[in-house]
Amino acid sequence: MTAFCYAATVLIWGTTWIAIKNQLGIVAPDVSIVYRFVLAGLVLLAVLRLTGRFKPVPLRQQPFVVLQALCLFSCNFACFYAATRYVASGVVSVVFSAATIFNIANAFLFHRRRPAPRILAGAVIGLAGIVCLFWETITGTSLSGETALGLSLALLGTWFFSAGNLVSARNQRHGLAVASVNAYGMLYGAGLVATFAVLRGVPFRFDPSPAYVGSLLYLALPGSVIGFTTYLTVVHRLGPEKASYMTVLFPAVALTLSIVFEGYRLTPLAAIGFAAVLVGNLVVFAPRIASA
Repeated sequence: MTAFCYAATVLIWGTTWIAIKNQLGIVAPDVSIVYRFVLAGLVLLAVLRLTGRFKPVPLRQQPFVVLQALCLFSCNFACFYAATRYVASGVVSVVFSAATIFNIANAFLFHRRRPAPRILAGAVIGLAGIVCLFWETITGTSLSGETALGLSLALLGTWFFSAGNLVSARNQRHGLAVASVNAYGMLYGAGLVATFAVLRGVPFRFDPSPAYVGSLLYLALPGSVIGFTTYLTVVHRLGPEKASYMTVLFPAVALTLSIVFEGYRLTPLAAIGFAAVLVGNLVVFAPRIASA
């Protein structure tokens, strides 16, 4: 089951960056986030209710669900959506792979938990592979003020995501069901972003074009309802540090799709990077493959 959730998350989230790019247009990024998580939260809540799997969250735990919403379903996405206005979505996905390092650092800072040498080695190998994969893209991006802003927003969004991992792990340790917390959190997150948008005077428009609606449905249903459920299940079973290694694989999935559907050709350096990502994954998880 763990292996299935891991693979599903990588495949789904590895393709969401393109969909996020399609959300940019006449609809403000904040408003697109509100639409995404209102839809995702309501669908998930309905499914849980209909299947009898909904688990109410006690009032005393609600502040931690709001904190999870702040990190995973609002602030991080506000940063990512804004970042794609200034840098390519592929570059944002590369920055997002730094979540592995953030998770290791946050686990040490907040829990004094030192990473196992195997996890640290795999993370370093994987991140080195990502740098090789996208070296030409990174070096080909002119370091203008807008580029610096985009990279800073992507890093801030990644930090929020990493902090959300720790909050989710805390919530699961206290017996809160992943899917039910996600349903609450998505609606809370939508409410937080909507409030911020209203205070800033952002107009709530809608784009009926197939590209926008299709990307919205993909981000809300597979990208949020399924993706967050499978990802946070892996966080619960393997811990935030190991689970976050998936972020290293997301750009590799995007690159694979480009090879298959867009005729992208690997340079020798990119091929080395791709191999390094796979090796890093084996270093982190090889001892658990048989038991997964």
